[in-house]
Amino acid sequence: MTADDFRLILFTLGVSAAAIIASLPFGLAFGWWLARKQWPGKALVETLVMLPLVVPPVVTGLVLLKLFGRKGPFGSMLDKWGIEVIFTWKAVVLALAIMAFPLLLRCIRTAFEEVPRHLEEAAATLGKTPWQVFSRVSVPLARRGIAAGLVLGFARALGEFGATMMVAGLIPGVTETIPLAIYRSFHSGNDDRVWMLAGVSAGIAFVALWVAGRLTKGRSL
Repeated sequence: MTADDFRLILFTLGVSAAAIIASLPFGLAFGWWLARKQWPGKALVETLVMLPLVVPPVVTGLVLLKLFGRKGPFGSMLDKWGIEVIFTWKAVVLALAIMAFPLLLRCIRTAFEEVPRHLEEAAATLGKTPWQVFSRVSVPLARRGIAAGLVLGFARALGEFGATMMVAGLIPGVTETIPLAIYRSFHSGNDDRVWMLAGVSAGIAFVALWVAGRLTKGRSL
């Protein structure tokens, strides 16, 4: 393993972690909302949020490209502030966050659904505010499921390829992640690097799945 390979692995781990950290507040809020509230259009909204799990990743990448390109609604606004997203490391984080979010959300929602409501109601009757009930009762009781979602989302982010390629491009040393490096190395005929990176990727994914499985199996309220 060369120094460039080591930097590549660290970069991939870093942007994957950043994507999950950025997604967590939205996952907690939306997961609790889906688990505890009933409202018109709930099934439709949930289906839309879960779409990145089933549509081709390149489609998600195309949508992000349209939204965050310089002529897109978000991209033009960010451009006025001097913030460039497309074909930068920020685009990598954005793509990974969007692709990992459905898996993270599903785990968090399930975790909140398993929290006994009577414990939340008891805290409310003791004078706790809704935020205190959420932060001191709901989240601690759902912590194992939330942690499993974080680990699974992280593993999904590590393996993301299609959306990242569309919105960030394959720029060595700038936006290249392990999956993109495997693709580039394969087409350049560098089989040794392909199998080395594939082994690293598989090893990290195995550990992540094992940890998530332990967290899910050991979850009790």
